[in-house]
Amino acid sequence: MKPIEFKGQNVIFGANQEEYLPLPALRMPDGEVYTCWMLSDEEIEDVVKNKCIFLKQLTFNEKLQPILPIVNLEDGIDLTL
Repeated sequence: MKPIEFKGQNVIFGANQEEYLPLPALRMPDGEVYTCWMLSDEEIEDVVKNKCIFLKQLTFNEKLQPILPIVNLEDGIDLTL
């Protein structure tokens, strides 16, 4: 899975951090952040087969932030590729 650019993005997190992939994102004024991830064909096959994904978060021993994985945007934001 890799982060990809999309229409509406307004920031790239980690752009100058060699240890991380650049993360294109749409940062909203209320603090919400949207990112888009492209799955490989093998990953798609695994999701279809297992019907689940795992999510790894690096918290650096700080508080865990709320997350909400989604596949369809229904809030009127246009984040087309």
